[in-house]
Amino acid sequence: MKKILFILLLFPCLIFGQTLKETVKKTFKFSTFYAAVNGGTSLSDVNTFSVNTGQLTSGVVETPFDYSINLGVRKIARFQYENRASTFYNGTENTYSDAANIGKIKGFEFLFEGDLKRVQGKSYIDQHHFLRYVADDWIAKIEYLQDGFADIEYFEASQRYKYNITKKFSVNSGFVQRLAEPYGYDPLSEWLLSNGNIHYTYLAMQEGYSVDFSNPDMITYLNPSDNVVATSTEVWEALVIPNILADYDERKRNELGYKMEYSLVFGFDYYHYTKDFWLHGWGNIMPYHVNTNQPYSYHKYQGGQWLDYNGGVIFGYKFDKQLGVFAEGKYNKYWNRKWHDFSVGINFIIF
Repeated sequence: MKKILFILLLFPCLIFGQTLKETVKKTFKFSTFYAAVNGGTSLSDVNTFSVNTGQLTSGVVETPFDYSINLGVRKIARFQYENRASTFYNGTENTYSDAANIGKIKGFEFLFEGDLKRVQGKSYIDQHHFLRYVADDWIAKIEYLQDGFADIEYFEASQRYKYNITKKFSVNSGFVQRLAEPYGYDPLSEWLLSNGNIHYTYLAMQEGYSVDFSNPDMITYLNPSDNVVATSTEVWEALVIPNILADYDERKRNELGYKMEYSLVFGFDYYHYTKDFWLHGWGNIMPYHVNTNQPYSYHKYQGGQWLDYNGGVIFGYKFDKQLGVFAEGKYNKYWNRKWHDFSVGINFIIF
């Protein structure tokens, strides 16, 4: 992925044949670099109680504070309905229009943003980088997305022909190449029994765990380092086995690496704006994917073709100077992953 991101940075030079100095000057003119650290209180402490051999034991589960470290650079023209909520970028802005196929202006736009965050005690890495060029009748885009919370990561490049039906509405079609892990692959499926259950104890033994039956009054379960991890079947199944399965699943997925996928794409963009009413919508569908007969292709797990799609809408209406409503959001479905964001509400100004 690092090599791909380096190519992204050289993309303007490659397609326009400019010198590096000219490219840097043109590329970053009017762009914004930003870096910020944000934080806040997370979940409150939770008191816990348990009884062991007749003794009451109490404890406290503490969740560390939430934080995010954001670093990025962006050059994306704002649509007319977009107002800066603050003077500075801090990386927490949720700009739905970034996902649209075409921007406010023609030409070259880009976004490079990386976030290291901790939410409710869990740490994630989020990245979103893209380069987009929009001409009168074609669109080219290269994008890399990593969403740790939604557990999705992929690299995508697309080349499309664009046809303007009206000044507000355009359609496009073309080709998409995506590089991602083999979504759909289930490492645990090979351990399924005829009754649909997983032979988890045998899997654990293959992973180096062992079971000691030498004491007739107590079964002892040991990890690969011969340390005792459980002295009852209940603890073994409730606490140890879930971690073994999760570690096995992650390790097997990481061993496979990434795979390339080639698809057809059809999309549209619509943009209407007045001071009292605006509607911005876009969408894409990928109905056909080339079957390259890779051993871990999604075709194998889907049993043939499937439909991937994404889209978004931004709507606002002001009834008068006091009352207004809004709705905005985006939805994505790639392979067996789905993720979305939305916001709806009403504003009333009291004079």
